[in-house]
Amino acid sequence: MEAIAVIRFSKSAGFSLMELMITVAIIGILASIAYPSYQAQIAKSRRAEASGALLSAAQALERYYTANGRYTTTAAGSTLPSVFLTKVPENGAAYYNIASSSASANAFTLRASRAGAMVGDDCGDLTVDETGQLGLTSKPSGSSKTVSDCWRR
Repeated sequence: MEAIAVIRFSKSAGFSLMELMITVAIIGILASIAYPSYQAQIAKSRRAEASGALLSAAQALERYYTANGRYTTTAAGSTLPSVFLTKVPENGAAYYNIASSSASANAFTLRASRAGAMVGDDCGDLTVDETGQLGLTSKPSGSSKTVSDCWRR
């Protein structure tokens, strides 16, 4: 008797095209939800870094005032001493530029102006004065952000 060879086809192991497309769709949906949240956290961390730099600058000016009896370099001047960082972060592309928006012998207001990737931030520019008053300026129209939203510490 002759042996008859039987060829058996087994179901191949792997994924079908439909399973792969469903997986890709789920990943796309998750990414579309996660990416804006990620961007918001990045902006929040950059604002926190800028607010920390502003408070450090205000503290440096207070130390200068204690030693010299004025915030400015001369009694009648409006130029602040170079005792603080002028950009955040210190190295690399700036997200905020720190400068004086007003200064006198007995008062100052420092402003962290948005730059680079933070130009469109809803919080606007951060400010602090000699009394420690925190503020926001140049907010985009339609922004509902408050000082407590943007100066979270």
